[in-house]
Amino acid sequence: MNRIAIMGAGWLGRPLGQALVKQGHLVNASTTSPEKMIELKADGMAPYLIKAEASGITGTDVDDFFDAEVLILNIPPGGRRNPNVEQDHPRQIQQILAKATKSGVQKLVFISSTSVYGNTNERVTEETPTQPSTASGRALVAAEQLVQQQSGANTIVRMSGLVGGERQAGRFFAGKKEVPNGSAPINFIHRKDAVQVILAILEQKAWGEIFNACADEHPEKAVFYAAQAKKQGYEPPTFLPGKSNYKIISNQKLKQQLGYKFAYPNPMEF
Repeated sequence: MNRIAIMGAGWLGRPLGQALVKQGHLVNASTTSPEKMIELKADGMAPYLIKAEASGITGTDVDDFFDAEVLILNIPPGGRRNPNVEQDHPRQIQQILAKATKSGVQKLVFISSTSVYGNTNERVTEETPTQPSTASGRALVAAEQLVQQQSGANTIVRMSGLVGGERQAGRFFAGKKEVPNGSAPINFIHRKDAVQVILAILEQKAWGEIFNACADEHPEKAVFYAAQAKKQGYEPPTFLPGKSNYKIISNQKLKQQLGYKFAYPNPMEF
């Protein structure tokens, strides 16, 4: 039994915490919402009201939260809401890493994104140089570098588009007309697989690695979103043909090294 801290027990972190509790682990879970404290406690986790910012970490019992062997760092950059995300997010991560080191955290899993690759118009692997085209992608590259500098034993998981549960892909383009790039391949991972990938890393002690986490199949954007909209009761969008500005995320390292088999290998079955 280990004590595992999850920094960011929201849409992904909460079900991960629930799974860890079922496995018998002690779980510290952070949230910025007082209302969610009750839910996390009911799930069997130790809830902490904590906010990590570029200027520092504030909240209740911060030292107790970081009293864990493993830290799952799951805080997205929030680029659309913060025009200074390229500066603020790496500083935010730096604050967390400094506190984790001081508290004696031994291992860390950093949840990143495949947006660090940018659109290369080809298949990308973990060896592909990062070329982010967005501010949040550049912020994540800087954050990844800090994570790797802190310890060579830290593991980074680059998640593709996360869907599942209340995050329904069918509403993303619902009712929109002539959306460009309709023939481009999509890269998604279901939340259930995202949770299980993290669990597999912890169970197999796959430290010091970078993994792409993405479903096996890459259906066309137009086909996927039209089908999801219809399935979920939204007005299907229409798309323009073409597939400029795309990438295909390879998950071969994850499957080969961890022996992982996806529960949802085809996004059309989400």
